Amino acid sequence: MSKKKKRKSRNGISNLSNTILSILKKERNQAFNYKQIAAKLGVNDASSRNQIIKKLRDLQGKNEIEEVDRGKFKAVINTEYHTGILDLSGKGTGYVICDDFDDDVFIASNNINKALNGDQVEFYVYKRRKRGKMEGEIVNIIKREKNEYVGVIQLHEKYAFVIADSNKMYKDIFIPINKVNKAEDGDKVLVRLEDWPEKADSPYGKVIEVLGKPGEHNTEIHAILAEYGLPFEFPYEVEKYANNLDTSITAEEIAKRRDMRNDLTFTIDPKDAKDFDDALSFTVLKNGLYEIGIHIADVSHYVKEGTVLDDEAYERATSVYLVDRVVPMLPEVLSNNACSLRPHEEKYTFSAVFQMNDKCEIKNEWFGRTVTYSDARFTYEEAQSIIESKTNDIPQEVSLTGEAYQADQKIADAILKMDELAKKMRNKRMKSGAISFDKVEVKFNLDENANPIGVFFKTSKDANKLIEEFMLLANRKVSEFIGKQSPKKTFVYRVHDEPDVSKLANLQGIVSKFGYKLNFKDRKTTSASLNNLLTEVVGKKEQNLVDTLAIRSMSKAEYTTHNIGHYGLAFDYYSHFTSPIRRYPDVMAHRLLQHYLDGGKSANEEAYEDKCKHSSDMENLATKAERDSIKYMQIRFMEDHKDEQFVGVISGVTDWGIYVEIIDNKCEGMVSVRDMNDDHYAFDQDLYAMIGRSTKNMYQLGDEVVVKVKNTDLVKKHLDFNLIGKYEG
Repeated sequence: MSKKKKRKSRNGISNLSNTILSILKKERNQAFNYKQIAAKLGVNDASSRNQIIKKLRDLQGKNEIEEVDRGKFKAVINTEYHTGILDLSGKGTGYVICDDFDDDVFIASNNINKALNGDQVEFYVYKRRKRGKMEGEIVNIIKREKNEYVGVIQLHEKYAFVIADSNKMYKDIFIPINKVNKAEDGDKVLVRLEDWPEKADSPYGKVIEVLGKPGEHNTEIHAILAEYGLPFEFPYEVEKYANNLDTSITAEEIAKRRDMRNDLTFTIDPKDAKDFDDALSFTVLKNGLYEIGIHIADVSHYVKEGTVLDDEAYERATSVYLVDRVVPMLPEVLSNNACSLRPHEEKYTFSAVFQMNDKCEIKNEWFGRTVTYSDARFTYEEAQSIIESKTNDIPQEVSLTGEAYQADQKIADAILKMDELAKKMRNKRMKSGAISFDKVEVKFNLDENANPIGVFFKTSKDANKLIEEFMLLANRKVSEFIGKQSPKKTFVYRVHDEPDVSKLANLQGIVSKFGYKLNFKDRKTTSASLNNLLTEVVGKKEQNLVDTLAIRSMSKAEYTTHNIGHYGLAFDYYSHFTSPIRRYPDVMAHRLLQHYLDGGKSANEEAYEDKCKHSSDMENLATKAERDSIKYMQIRFMEDHKDEQFVGVISGVTDWGIYVEIIDNKCEGMVSVRDMNDDHYAFDQDLYAMIGRSTKNMYQLGDEVVVKVKNTDLVKKHLDFNLIGKYEG
């Protein structure tokens, strides 16, 4: 034993100086003696303690640490510390995004120090890498981004590990055997992190829910929601509260509102819609003006502040639209019944009513609570048929609801006139610098077991744009009405900043490969050239790629009390007012508008800013979940087409392979460079291409190629292709 101790002493504790410094810097407000440092290192023999004592004196002599009490040391802080958000790669390295620096700061895997993706961290920059890139070390985790992960459990006799689905979780999670919650080996589970002991290589956790067997449809859909912390059912007390609400229409309440039940009113929605949160009314006035009402479900009448219902709606902040289901913000008794503007029913609404002329000039506006009656429900297809036929006859052969042909013929006249006005408003908006993002949406035909049996693309037609323009009008005018008041009033705005110059330059570099040119001289030319680009690509093989890249070049829209306008819509004032069934910021906008209409003072800006931040965060999570569900369904669809060859467009090129998007169904998969075995291929960053060393074969962004499915992974949501070759047409 004594020989082994001497051998250990000669070898020493590896990297002891840096380890001691790391401990002291991480907890720099606390002093440590040699025994405490030894305990953190997990050593207790005399030789190791002597090494620590000696190293502490060495570091003190170099002025890197100071003795603040007898035998107790602190790090000498001569380093500037910064805070930021950690963005991890699948390799365990990462970058910290920090406002203090123009570039992200690289963090090597040995300097991550138990931080996880998305965590708010404290770090310092200690050197510059090649080409002036900064490198740093994380010294403190200020706030965990999340503490729940989805993964597959591997059971052992006395313990278990959960291997997370996310490739950004670089450690398996250790689960004590008494915390597996009846999970069986191979189950997909939701696990909560509980601790990460100083000496442990992996974080400790417990299983809080067993989701099912990997690959099963409901398991994977619930896993997507769980990964982002999104609920898929309402708590009992919330359902009970909602079911006990008085949803009747009373004479007493009607007397408090503007009665618009006799105004010609209708809804236009998707054919599979279950909640109708907006309706339009149309009246030709004696003075020749058109009075158009945008009527929105009065959700705030039922969802009162301080109730469990409001707390739940706030926490959710948005409905989540997955490929096979909607996870609503509100319980069904409200979303599909009391707050749904169904045909031939009286409803409480919150309305924006405008009087305008044929030039779409607003001559009068009114905002307030109303009671309305919907005369008819139209689907987008029915309304589109009326617009395309240019007649006031409602075409019975396209009716999907059976209610459209019972409607008064005046509705068809109203739709035609409102389509005419909507086109004028849209044209005016485009001339002001708005950008027309009409991205193709991928939709699936599902059988009764939610299996994808077909893919179709949803495009925006005149009927969609009619509704869009009048909703935009209400949103703009409500925010303008409050935003222009003096003194300033707190309100919830939907803002969109100008695009990042570097992202625009990157977009230019990519679309130039397809022969397109952009002009970023000023705001007007930028908007005009982006609109020209988006128009030119319609119907072409690269449309989806270019649409996606153009959207990514834009800043993200968000909610805030600080108005900076909406770049993409070219509006100085904009809010969300028209969808309170599915968006909590709209509920806040309704409350604030009524508060100010009643003469109330400005609401607490700080409190509403916090609510805006939460709403933006939840919207972002919902968007990620929706994308994951589409990717999952695309992979399920491709599982049944493994023997087929497809023509696709190269949508991305990296040093590890090329990404290909199939033209017919928009499914995207990767061809690994390791599988491109007809030559040794190297990535050319400037050309966005893979180039063969011997043959000089080039596979470039935008090229059409033929691929075949190699592998489908529902769990990782990954699709791999084999490259057959270039498409010869």
